[in-house]
Parts: sequence; C-alpha cells; structure tokens
Amino acid sequence: MCAAFPDFRLGSVLATSFTGTLSERHGDPVERIPAPHRLVDWLAVYGLVVDSCTPAQLALARELRESIHAAATAAALRDALPASAVQVINDRSARGRARPVLTSEGERRWRLSPASRVADALGVIAADAISVIAGERDGRLALCASPTCRAAFFDTSRSRTRRWCDMNTCGNRQKKARFQASRRQHASSTE
Repeated sequence: MCAAFPDFRLGSVLATSFTGTLSERHGDPVERIPAPHRLVDWLAVYGLVVDSCTPAQLALARELRESIHAAATAAALRDALPASAVQVINDRSARGRARPVLTSEGERRWRLSPASRVADALGVIAADAISVIAGERDGRLALCASPTCRAAFFDTSRSRTRRWCDMNTCGNRQKKARFQASRRQHASSTE
C-alpha cells in the first residue's frame, strides 16, 4: 500500500468493514478509497479480486457504502430503514452474479464473473449487508461511541456491549482523551 493513502480499517464483517472505508464521518472525514485502484486493493483484501475499477464503478461502490451505513445506522438505532438505502442495497445484491466456491482447503471463496467482477463484488457486499441488517447472524449492530466516528459495526462480543468500532483507533483515542482530561483536572485541583 502506498503511504500517500490512509490504511484500511479492517474488520471481520464484510459489510460494516466496507462502511469503514469512510471514517470520522462526524469530524474530519477520512476517505480510504479515494481512487478506483484503492477499491481494487480493498476488495482484494477481502478475497474479492477484480482486475480494475472505473470511476463510475467507484461511484457505485460509494453509493452502496453510504446506503449500507444509513441502513445499518437505522437498524442499530431501531429506526425505520431508509427506503432509498434499502433500494440501493437490494439493487446491488440483485445485480451481482458471484458464486461461492469451496477451496481444497475447505474455505469458502467467491467466484466473480469475468465480465462483471466489480458488480459481482458489490453484490457480495450488499448480500452480506442484507444478512447483517436482517439479523440473520449472531451479533448486534451498534454505533461507535466516538462522537466523531459513529461508525456502524457488528458486535459479536460475548456480552454484546462493545462500544468502539475499533479499539485500536476510536477506543484508544477516547481512553487517551479521558486520561489527559483527568490529569488536567488533577493538576488544576492541586494548584
């Protein structure tokens, strides 16, 4: 990966990890797929290998990302799902023609059609979002407690009480801020 681009924030759930390609949504947003080749890179990390991506395909991917984020946020808040987001997710899912295949190592991989690799990859992501948002998996949708992030994530912790989308970024930042505020308060009270 090129140092000019921010690192990907990777998670174990495809759909919510995809929404993490835009972070700090309520602060200074960080776009992690600013160019078509970065979408190619991100998809490859998740085993969705595509040869190339056009600017138009990147725009479709971002539209899907924002739709998943809107629907997952609504689901986490137990609000009605936005109809426009549901439509985009369903459209991308229906257009994908990827097929799961079993490797000789016993792992599931996705076979993407040579003629529509990006559309197929987006279909896989959309189908994953449907599974997560519909509650078909063991876990719960939650929103990051960081006021600048508020990313939707899928909590599979035993207690289902996870607060941060990523402990190494948002959680660590919040703990550090609390610690520094406590030190300042302690210093001002001892003066």
